[in-house]
Amino acid sequence: MLEAIPRLLEEHFEEIIAVLLFGIGFTTLLLHRNLIKKIIGLNIMDTAVYLFLTSVGYIEGRTAPILTDGITSAQNYVNPIPSGLVLTGIVVSVSVTAVTLSLTIRLYRRYHTLDIDKITLLMKGEDN
Repeated sequence: MLEAIPRLLEEHFEEIIAVLLFGIGFTTLLLHRNLIKKIIGLNIMDTAVYLFLTSVGYIEGRTAPILTDGITSAQNYVNPIPSGLVLTGIVVSVSVTAVTLSLTIRLYRRYHTLDIDKITLLMKGEDN
């Protein structure tokens, strides 16, 4: 049983790193009150998902699905869907990061703090 652990770590190293990165990003998102740190945690989680999709989608010994030599068998090529998902996810995460950073700047200009609890209290005080 113990001899299987190094082999498991070697075969699934990228997936293990992706899960650890996701955990780091998730705890950063949950435990910090600073909005910038929350955005950084969200970006770490995004990166972990991209690493996971890339590592699962890659198959040793296969090539990109570009037909050049007349080989049409799917067994010779890597599935292009994970790569497309990663590229789409990167575009979406850059857009989400830009919007959240712009909203964070607006909140800071209005309330002069990045602490989410203080901003919530100040917002409740304005309602009265």
